[in-house]
Amino acid sequence: MITIFNTLTGKKEQFASQNPQAVSMYVCGITPYDYAHIGHGRVYVTFDVLFRLLTFLGYKVSYCRNFTDIDDKIIARAQKELNDEHKFLEIPKKYIAAYTQDMDRLNCLQPNYQPCVTDHMSEIIDFIQGLVDAGKAYVADGDVYFSIKQFAEYGKLSKRNLDDLQVGARVEVNPKKKNPLDFVLWKGESEGGVAWDSPWGKGRPGWHIECSALAKRYFGNTIDIHAGGLDLIFPHHENEIAQSEGLHKKQFANYWMHNGFVQVNKEKMSKSLDNFFTLRDVFTQFDPMVVRFYLLSHHYKAPLDFSFDDIVACQKSYQKLCRVFDDANCDVNQNPSQIMQSEIVNKMLNFLGDDLNTPGMWGVVFENISIINQDATQRCQIKAFIHQVIGLPVAPLPEKEQVMTPEIQQLLQEREQARAAKDWEKSDTIRDKLVQLGWNIQDKKI
Repeated sequence: MITIFNTLTGKKEQFASQNPQAVSMYVCGITPYDYAHIGHGRVYVTFDVLFRLLTFLGYKVSYCRNFTDIDDKIIARAQKELNDEHKFLEIPKKYIAAYTQDMDRLNCLQPNYQPCVTDHMSEIIDFIQGLVDAGKAYVADGDVYFSIKQFAEYGKLSKRNLDDLQVGARVEVNPKKKNPLDFVLWKGESEGGVAWDSPWGKGRPGWHIECSALAKRYFGNTIDIHAGGLDLIFPHHENEIAQSEGLHKKQFANYWMHNGFVQVNKEKMSKSLDNFFTLRDVFTQFDPMVVRFYLLSHHYKAPLDFSFDDIVACQKSYQKLCRVFDDANCDVNQNPSQIMQSEIVNKMLNFLGDDLNTPGMWGVVFENISIINQDATQRCQIKAFIHQVIGLPVAPLPEKEQVMTPEIQQLLQEREQARAAKDWEKSDTIRDKLVQLGWNIQDKKI
């Protein structure tokens, strides 16, 4: 039995898929205009474990994770780096490749589907046209907007009251909108910009519509599980519900799951606060399997206060596990029925099935170290479970060699520029970040 905390209902519920033998799962993917950060790692490691768990329990899981490969940030980066916004696809091509490499290093399984928005423009346009035809959306001078007033349940996921939202809405200088809260489905584009042909003129899709259209393309009108980071609840997932249920008049997703924020010094990680760490930054100092273990040592719903000191502590715990399970005779590819003959595995499974309680699951392992050391059969069954479901090999870690990555080189360059400009505060901040990443900085006099 699996229970899931459903954001939609605000409580834990026993999981039951539409098809008793199959599960559809959609997790919102990245906008590939930069390298993946530790927050991305948390999202995709968390739902990789869910994917693995459901598969282990015998479900045929169809897992979709999209790439938003058209976006204002991507276009701006193409203009800055390539001096041509029409070469924008070169940007996501680069960062999707890097992201895929990062996910492989974290031992995340590949989803069944990884669609790019630009490959599904016809489905997106058809979806928008359906909303216009149904009276849920309106055309305004080349743009198309969803009309909030046409969806009475708006706010049911985020628990926000429409009247309160109206009062708190910022007055936008946009006379095209009938209501300040109406959101864009299609953005008209002036001549010469990045655009696709549509019934409303040249333009490109808004952010929210893509996931509704892609979920419909791969899973139909209703999916079992929709997941992502906590920051997506409003407005992104709220708007997805409005679009999909407004068009199909059926529940869009039966279970909504959201992982907690990654924080640094109690603040949300962000580039603007200069407390932003890419996975590649972290991998220069720690093995990716230690990072995966670190992420799974915290409950996915709780805020994670990112700390290099905590990763060091987790590395010691992971090395202890590796010593316990360093048994060359173990078959980690045992079938689930064999693995679940272990009493300890069943205790681990009880915690994991309780809304992915990974800290509780690890507690079972560490509380039973002496038994595991004495029982070779159970030791192999537990190791196989951790390998298959948690995605950790619990094998001795290789010697870590520091690598001068492009990201580290960029930090060094930015610091030299700050020093040259006598911006000592910025210089010290970057120095502290480099020290955290394991690099000793010795300055020469300017």
